[in-house]
Amino acid sequence: MRSETGFDHALYARFPTEKQPDADVEELRKIWAAPTGWRRLTAVNNNYVGFWYVVTAFGFFVAAGILALAMRVQLAAPMQDFLGVDTYNQFFTMHGTVMMFLFAVPMVEAIGIMLLPQMLAARDLPFPRLSAYAFWAYFVGGTLFFLSLFVGLAPDGGWFMYPPLSSIAFSPGINADFWLLGIGFIEISAIAGAIEIIVGVMRTRAPGMTLDRMPMFAWAMLVFAVMIVVAFPSVILCTMLLEIERAFNWPFFDATRGGDPMLWQHLFWFFGHPEVYIIFIPAAGLMSMMVTTVARTELVGYRLNVLALVATGFISFGVWAHHMFTTDMPRVSAGYFSAASMAVSLPAGIQVFAWIATLASGKIRWNTPSLFVVGSVLVFTMGGLTGVMVGMVPFDWQAHDTYFIVAHLHYVLIGGMVFPMFAAFYHWHGMASSRALSERVGKWVFWLMFVGLHITFFPMHLTGLMGMPRRVYTYLPGRELDLLNLISTVGAFVMAAGVLLFIIDCALRFRFTTDDDVGNLYGGGTLEWLPTGLYSTRSIPMITSREPLWDQPPLAREVEEGRYFLPRSATGRRETLITSPILAEPQYLQIMPGPSGWPLAAAVFTAGFFLSLTVQAYPFAIFCGAIAVAATLRWLWETDRPIKQETADIGAGIQVPIAITGPSSHGWWALNTLMVVIGMIGFMALFAYLYLYGINPEVWSAPPPLGETALIVGLEASALLGAWGGRKVLARRHGKHPGDLPWMIEALAVALLVGALWLDVAGWQATGLGPTKNGMGATVFMLAVLQAQVLIVAVIMAIYLALREARGIMTTPTNVTMDVVGRFVAFCAVQGMVFTILPRVFPGA
Repeated sequence: MRSETGFDHALYARFPTEKQPDADVEELRKIWAAPTGWRRLTAVNNNYVGFWYVVTAFGFFVAAGILALAMRVQLAAPMQDFLGVDTYNQFFTMHGTVMMFLFAVPMVEAIGIMLLPQMLAARDLPFPRLSAYAFWAYFVGGTLFFLSLFVGLAPDGGWFMYPPLSSIAFSPGINADFWLLGIGFIEISAIAGAIEIIVGVMRTRAPGMTLDRMPMFAWAMLVFAVMIVVAFPSVILCTMLLEIERAFNWPFFDATRGGDPMLWQHLFWFFGHPEVYIIFIPAAGLMSMMVTTVARTELVGYRLNVLALVATGFISFGVWAHHMFTTDMPRVSAGYFSAASMAVSLPAGIQVFAWIATLASGKIRWNTPSLFVVGSVLVFTMGGLTGVMVGMVPFDWQAHDTYFIVAHLHYVLIGGMVFPMFAAFYHWHGMASSRALSERVGKWVFWLMFVGLHITFFPMHLTGLMGMPRRVYTYLPGRELDLLNLISTVGAFVMAAGVLLFIIDCALRFRFTTDDDVGNLYGGGTLEWLPTGLYSTRSIPMITSREPLWDQPPLAREVEEGRYFLPRSATGRRETLITSPILAEPQYLQIMPGPSGWPLAAAVFTAGFFLSLTVQAYPFAIFCGAIAVAATLRWLWETDRPIKQETADIGAGIQVPIAITGPSSHGWWALNTLMVVIGMIGFMALFAYLYLYGINPEVWSAPPPLGETALIVGLEASALLGAWGGRKVLARRHGKHPGDLPWMIEALAVALLVGALWLDVAGWQATGLGPTKNGMGATVFMLAVLQAQVLIVAVIMAIYLALREARGIMTTPTNVTMDVVGRFVAFCAVQGMVFTILPRVFPGA
């Protein structure tokens, strides 16, 4: 196979080498040790952060389940008064919101952070402080959001928050604001984790772990993270739009002033339907790995499964409007989305059949993970069949917004995510616990949950077809709904008993550890079962197959003896090996940051910023935002420092560079991913502009003069050239301190962009257009707001760049900071040109 990087594959023949001294292990333990006492909260090791993440997400799962039990008590009989209508609406909204935003996505992200480094045989994911920030932002923001329930400020407009119900006219309190700002903040945490996962999977795999040898869970998490990067910007944008409408009266969703409430549904469901597959795909990856272990044979159709994951992720973005069949959309559109809804079931079916074939080709060992795996296949298939039913427009017209949809949704989510999650808890808990969970209790947990699921949700198909609408807090007697609802309530408590039994078993037996764990209880064949510590594996092995522990029996012993890559610290610091994205050839050594309290501080003050916006304490919001930015810059300050050592021995005399810049850098990958996120927010904003024009073209007015537009675009083009030129100047001053010139070029480019934005806003105001006037004004000025946000970041970057140059830590060629700043400023210029040209040229005078 052709090399990507010029790496000499003959060097692989040097491994395994001789056994390395035991003193190297002690050095690794010392370097990778986590702080003790209260300072443990500053740890950034994936072991600790991943474990905290999993426990927190499971806590939100239990909390949302308790809300569901209260709702089932209310619905156990007609005309109950256990919960009042306002309280029920808050419980209903919080249950759905917590399950979707605070449990499902964070849980699979948490499992990824905990498992992926060991699965890829990396020391850690490439941005451990970003992982820590993502967790603490999620923990603090999610906790504050949930506590709103106890002070009567919880949102009550449903987890989908449709306008006009959620507009200021019908929801005048700040309950809706808690949802809008809280969810926007939590999604930022999810995106931070997704960036970490994308770069980690693509760039920190063990040498030899080509894309064709990656564990299925790694493939699933890669697709999952890419989907988050593409889908989540839409919900961030629509929450911004609605909050700005509520706070400043910009009429994005006000049909009386050129807005449209249907815009919310398009933006929300562009995120909301892929969200279901964002949850399912990582669980499918876990299932693909567990069926292999359960059947003790390789996965049937590995490559077909990979294609199915990618196809599921791709097709799911063309399905969002099947949630809107009853909104009188054109029949052509309804037909397209109905066909796409059918098509998306095909790749999921491929995976299900591959799991069945794998189980059939091996010999199933009936333990707790295997019960949950088989149960998941059964339940998910049932949910998928009802999904095909509601994908047909005539049937959807009858079942829409009834309890049939509630039943379908829960069969899909519980079968497609919750059961695989419990299977994964039992299958992989040996990596993190010094004691094993009880197999006997685990089987009771499964059967209580499995039976309780069907007792709870199967009758809801019938109540839905009998006409019971969802989201109602009570119902009238004499409609033949009493018995079915009572059965569902009993089933909910049966299922809850299974979850409670699991919690009791964990409390009695689970004991978190980072080194003395019970190990590979079920005989898995992938790398996470190598002997590990806080530094992951003692040495990073060379991979030649998909199930290396089965195919290379001596591998675990050889890795523990340090016979492969990085058997010791090459620089005396935390390190991991960066490999090429396709063939996983060693490229360079990344020096990784250690424990720090700054990510925690940044997360706390970011949460304070959003909470202050919610209660409209804007001065305090500015203060919290400034502290959050300062904390973030302080944690970054220690990174990207020049060191005298230029190369490192990674074992057997193989030398690789220490830190590089350009397209091969992991920082380049992270910045590109971030720019995709920002670009998707801008793309969806342009969609909003064009959508509102198509709905209400009569409110669109003439744009500013064409000459003014040319001037603004000229300034933005000059800024683009300046950003590019600054990077070229730095590149030419190879090996030298670059002085002030690149700083000044980038600062000038940012100043040009600020001036262009000011001229753009002033030009629109001169035409008489204002953000509160109509839908055109709201969307045009929203584009300016989005551009201002990225320019604020660019200004902060320029200041940061200047400070680093002043301290003499901007040497080349390995310094990444200048490259990142220059490319981000160039991105700002390109986005500014698009935002300037489209509204001013289309639809025209």
